[in-house]
Amino acid sequence: MSNPPEFYQKAKEQYHDLFESYEALGRAAKEAGPLDARTIALVKLAISLAAGLEGATHSSARKAIAAGCTPDELRHVALLGVTSIGFPAMMRARAWIEDVIGSD
Repeated sequence: MSNPPEFYQKAKEQYHDLFESYEALGRAAKEAGPLDARTIALVKLAISLAAGLEGATHSSARKAIAAGCTPDELRHVALLGVTSIGFPAMMRARAWIEDVIGSD
């Protein structure tokens, strides 16, 4: 998996304890249930998209690829949002995913 953005890395250096706690919370949430890594990655991507969080979407897309998800699976997650978040938001979601995976 690629490294987190430089902005994140610098903040983590400056506020090491806070970021370690945040990352530990994320690990605990993943370990709290039965979902596998691929499913977790796709769910996290969907949550990021629905919340309209560009940075989280980029991060979730990178993590989903690292978990073995295909670009088409990531695109499908965005398309599934059309009836929940609307067409313009779905298109925004696709654009953010393409930022990470690149368009064909």
